[in-house]
Amino acid sequence: MTLRFLGTTSEDGDCPTLYEVIETGEIIVQGDRLTDRAHLDELRNVKDSETFVVVPRTLLTRFAPKE
Repeated sequence: MTLRFLGTTSEDGDCPTLYEVIETGEIIVQGDRLTDRAHLDELRNVKDSETFVVVPRTLLTRFAPKE
């Protein structure tokens, strides 16, 4: 898997950050893990292999691929 850095809204090297998998076009999101039990309880169809991260809207609007 080859990753391409897309961008970050972090100013000090901390997350959040977006990457693209060159071979597939999939997006990888680096961010703070969602741990609030009340919010996690609202999520649907969660597989054991899944986790959730909090992503600022500005990161997606600035750096997410448009196609």
